Amino acid sequence: MFHGLGAQRLVALFFLGWALLSFPLLALWDHDLLVVGLPLFPLALFVVWFLLIIAVAWVVERTPESHHDPAQD
Repeated sequence: MFHGLGAQRLVALFFLGWALLSFPLLALWDHDLLVVGLPLFPLALFVVWFLLIIAVAWVVERTPESHHDPAQD
């Protein structure tokens, strides 16, 4: 179903993001604490979300595309 290391990495990043943004781990960040004047919970959400987007972009840009030439069929 998933061919290549790039597809496997994307699936792994999906499950990592799912785990990081699930309730039990999000509850770790739910404190009345300010970091640089921002509440910790939304800041942690956006940082995790940003890092996941960067990781997905890195995997997609790094994965070589398999070009299929219909003329060779």
